[in-house]
Formats: sequence, C-alpha cells, structure tokens
Amino acid sequence: MTKCKCISCDCNTIHEENVKYVKGEMLQEDILLDIADFYKALSDSTRIKIINALDKSELCVCDISALLNMTKSAVSHQLQNLKDMCLIKSRREGKEVLYSLADNHVREVFEICIEHVMERKNAK
Repeated sequence: MTKCKCISCDCNTIHEENVKYVKGEMLQEDILLDIADFYKALSDSTRIKIINALDKSELCVCDISALLNMTKSAVSHQLQNLKDMCLIKSRREGKEVLYSLADNHVREVFEICIEHVMERKNAK
C-alpha cells in the first residue's frame, strides 16, 4: 500500500469564517459514530469477501462457506455482524436462508471502493 504524501501547514492562522461555516455544516455526533461503525464493519477481510460474493449473487451459508473455505459457524458469525450493521438482509426459502446485500447503497459504497483501489493500483 502506498502512503499518502500529506502536506503540513506551517501557519498559525485560524480562518474563523471557514471554521464557523464548517462547524455549522458538520453532522451530529451520533451520525458520525454510526458512519464509523459502518466502516468498522467493512474493516474485516472476511466480511469484505462476503460482501464481494453477495454483490454477485444471493447465497446461503453453505454457499458462502464453500466459496470462502470456512466453517458454516464462522460464516454465520460474520453474517450476523453484517446483518446487525444493516449491510445485508436475509430471506427464508423453505429450509434455506438466503443472504443478499441490504440495498443499493451498500453495493455502491463497495463498488466505489473497488474503483478507488483499482485506480490507485493502475496509477503505479
């Protein structure tokens, strides 16, 4: 992974109008915490693999378990985490429970992440 080349500011001036404007536009703390939790849910490679799989097709625990070469118990645990964060949903079909992405927002965030990563990889 390449490091970002950040530029630090050497000035000691506070641009009060900018600070006042942005402060008024900032999201509420509880919303910011929910956003942080959303990204925490995506910070695990197994959960990302599950989201990647569910981005392609609706799957049951057995399918995901076979796909990722993991136990059904381990997959179920990660599915519950993703479901608790409202990133996936489930539906029962007979004895099977099928999982899919919760909505297009989850799909779009995931696909934008892919696009960002691929652009960075291709820029090297």
